[in-house]
Amino acid sequence: MNHQPHYILLPASPLFIAVSLIAAFLLNLLPWGQWIGIPDFVALILVFWSMHQPRKVGIGVAFFMGLLMDVHDAAVLGENALAYTLLSYFAIMIHRRVLWFPAGTQALHVFVLLLGAQIVELIVRLIVGGRFPGWLYFAESIVSALLWPIVAWILLAPQRRAINRDDTRPL
Repeated sequence: MNHQPHYILLPASPLFIAVSLIAAFLLNLLPWGQWIGIPDFVALILVFWSMHQPRKVGIGVAFFMGLLMDVHDAAVLGENALAYTLLSYFAIMIHRRVLWFPAGTQALHVFVLLLGAQIVELIVRLIVGGRFPGWLYFAESIVSALLWPIVAWILLAPQRRAINRDDTRPL
C-alpha cells in the first residue's frame, strides 16, 4: 500500500506538454525504431498526458501524432492514428481510477493499454497483407510499462510543489 501523501500538483504548462510530445516523436525517429523491445515513445507520452491532462491532450492530439508516425513509418495511412486514438480514448476513460494507484500498479494498466494499441496495429497490418512479426513484437509494451515510473517521475517533476513551503512564494 502506498503511504505517501498525494500532493496537489501545479498546472501543466502547454509548452512543456508540446515539448515532451516533440521529444517523444524525435526519439521515435531515431534509427533504433525497428529493434526489438524499443518502446514507442509517442504512445507512452500520449498515455501519460491523456491520463494526467485529458482536457489538453486528447483524441485529436493522438490522431495527429498517429498520422505523423504513419508518415514516418511509411505504414498504411491511419494505422498508428487509429491505434493512438483508441489508446488515448481508453487512457482518458480510466484516468481517474488509475491515478490513485502507485506507479507499479499504474504500469500494469499502461501495459494493457499499450498492448491493446499494438494489437490494433498488428491487426491492420495483417489485414493489408503483412505477416506476423513474431511474439517478440510485444516486448515493446513490456519495456514501455517498465519505463512508466521513470517517465511519470520525469514528466511530473515541473508540476511538483516544494515540500517546505516558502512564505515569500505565491504557491
